[in-house]
Amino acid sequence: MKTLNKILLTGLAVLSIAMPAFAEKIVVTGSTTVLPLSQKAAEVFMQNNPNADISIRGGGSGVGIASIIDGSCDIANSSRPIRDVELQKGASNGRDIKAHIVAMDGIAIVVHPSNGISALTKSQVRDIYTGKISNWSQVGGKNEKIVAISRDTSSGTFEAFMELVLDKQKVRPDAIMQASNQAIATTVARTPNAIGYVGLGFLSGDIKAVTIDGVMPSKETVLLGKYKVGRPLFMYTNGAPKGLAKDYLDFIKSAQGQSIADELGYVGLK
Repeated sequence: MKTLNKILLTGLAVLSIAMPAFAEKIVVTGSTTVLPLSQKAAEVFMQNNPNADISIRGGGSGVGIASIIDGSCDIANSSRPIRDVELQKGASNGRDIKAHIVAMDGIAIVVHPSNGISALTKSQVRDIYTGKISNWSQVGGKNEKIVAISRDTSSGTFEAFMELVLDKQKVRPDAIMQASNQAIATTVARTPNAIGYVGLGFLSGDIKAVTIDGVMPSKETVLLGKYKVGRPLFMYTNGAPKGLAKDYLDFIKSAQGQSIADELGYVGLK
């Protein structure tokens, strides 16, 4: 019996050495604008913290906020502020939703690189997306029909665009709705007469950003407040974050985390 107990204790000791002390997991869901930042930050964080398990999912800001309200995620990514009605719904579910600003972003208005238009006013963009302007010739371009590409209604980018550019007017009924920033960027890159809007982190050589009221979207112009189509990016938690959620958020807000934000094309807070 003593020999058996000794073997069992030895086996347990070996297992305790081989296995990590604990493995904590959190789920992060929501905005596709915030998605690249949350993914890259999670990747770097988990490299430095092997016991951490951070699962990142997209779906849009509305999906993220709904998930933090119903308790199916630990952190909700959002590119818009939470609404009062959502806060009330969370409270009725026993959730105390707290906001954390993790970076700033600009919404760039983009066209196909072959498009000769390089400057628009906010009023012109509004008229394009509400249907008052339907041909590029009306803003100094070729006699070609404008193909308007927009985010879907569950998107925080859509809501910010509605607020900052459209003055809450309805988007034209023939607009092509897309589920993510990347989908808009890809569609505009493949459609010569298209116009779309994406977060700064999704700009590339495949699409062309235009100036709005004479100002080019960039980290500098957003931070200085010169570019007027900018907004904060959020992560929401249920109450004050604890454990792995707190450590992950602290990392994103740290100098290293904000450096990652800058590298990805966001406007870091530090």
